[in-house]
Amino acid sequence: MDLLPPPTGADAASPDDVAERADAHAAVPLLNCLLREVAEPLPGPGTRPVYRLPGGRLLRVRGGRRPAEPEVRAADGWHRVGHTELVKLVTEELRRHTGLPNHELPTEMTDSRDAVAALLTARARATPPKDPYLRSEQSLLTGHTHHPAPKARGGGPHAGWLPYAPEAHARFTLPLLGVREDTVVDEGDTAALDALGEAPPGYRLLPAHPWQLDLAGTALAPALADGRLVRLGTTGFPIWPTAAIRTVYAPEYLPGRDLFLKFSLDVRITNDIRRLWRHDLMRLRRTDTAVTEAFAAIGSPAAWLGDRGYRTADFAFEELAVVVRDGLRDRVLPGATPLLAAAFVEGFPGSPLEGATDPAAWWEAYLAAVVPPVLTAFADDGVVLEAHLQNTLVAVDAGGTPVQALFRDAEGVKLLPDTSRAAGWERLVYCLVVNHLCEIAAALAEHHPGLDPWPAARHALAGHDLPEIPALLASPTLPGKTNLLLRWTGADGADARYRPLPNPLRGA
Repeated sequence: MDLLPPPTGADAASPDDVAERADAHAAVPLLNCLLREVAEPLPGPGTRPVYRLPGGRLLRVRGGRRPAEPEVRAADGWHRVGHTELVKLVTEELRRHTGLPNHELPTEMTDSRDAVAALLTARARATPPKDPYLRSEQSLLTGHTHHPAPKARGGGPHAGWLPYAPEAHARFTLPLLGVREDTVVDEGDTAALDALGEAPPGYRLLPAHPWQLDLAGTALAPALADGRLVRLGTTGFPIWPTAAIRTVYAPEYLPGRDLFLKFSLDVRITNDIRRLWRHDLMRLRRTDTAVTEAFAAIGSPAAWLGDRGYRTADFAFEELAVVVRDGLRDRVLPGATPLLAAAFVEGFPGSPLEGATDPAAWWEAYLAAVVPPVLTAFADDGVVLEAHLQNTLVAVDAGGTPVQALFRDAEGVKLLPDTSRAAGWERLVYCLVVNHLCEIAAALAEHHPGLDPWPAARHALAGHDLPEIPALLASPTLPGKTNLLLRWTGADGADARYRPLPNPLRGA
């Protein structure tokens, strides 16, 4: 859902309108980070809560799950802060708070805002997909609700990435490469790749993401010159980028068959350079097998979209790697429609969250679909699913009621005892409760005033006999990941650090 009314008619491409809407979209996650991680809330009534920043300045915003209209207190009153001034304010406050400089993150904040402007302009000319699942995957204009630069695209020219942007309703064909057989690295079930086209004798087929192929072009030149790598045209059908950008969906790569492909992408998206790193690929099969076995034992409607295997070339192991992931057709319940969980928070045309006629029953059904498989996999098999909003699909029936949860992305899964139980539980609580349920609950309550979502959430969690559950329900705080401070201090993207947040489960 746009933060401001969508433009219509002759004003649809107005630069002033696009600029205003881009500022509004980009300010929300940046303010969320600032208020969560470094600001001190001050007591007082009103719809514009006031916060003290590390340097002593006072900031107030329009409250709610999407803070907006930031104002800074001066001697003569409150002054509105635009996005450029907000970036400057955040930069100054973080330097005071941490004692550290950072010359990259402010640029990323601005890049993220400019990317939103480019996406708004492109969307005004694009046709959304008819498939509600694809619409949900391509709906995230604001994106991660608590990241300072969720839409940054590496700072390159917009023309370099817009053709591949899910938020611009992109679809495109995939370049096909032939990799000489003696240089192929192949693990797991990658047979689906061979159905994408035809490789010449002595070569194996390898699809590539066109953006990554552009980024890696110079590094691949020697292999193209000596014949280790050959270009073979493109797929004969379009694919659709999902919310993850580097993961694409082929709804019908063969008649009646679908699949996902996950590529390397040498661009920083949120906290990480989105390359398929060798160490992650090396543990992919073990992790995916553990999760697959855990879901087989659960025996509920919940499903795991398995990462079957990967293929690459030994001379460009990470640059050209591609992971083959299960499609939806064999996993979704008959008659149900899968939707991206993050899209319920963002809002999209036809969202069943917004249209629920009995929001309390809808929420109970949502919890019944999402919570049990995550807790059971942890309790019975030591599997820590990364069950955040972008890794969870929720399938709804014809009436829009949630009936099934589907989880994905073995790269983000942790296994016990590789990770300690305490660390695994903290990660699970952050992903499932803070990143996921808190956001869905806030969106539901906003669209259906008067609904208190937390008693039902407490009941859903209390129904499991994990020894950690009583402490979770009694704790005054929950772990909130500090993405702003992580990026400012240059921490590794996988090095999660948490700040205590008020726990709405405790008083429910």
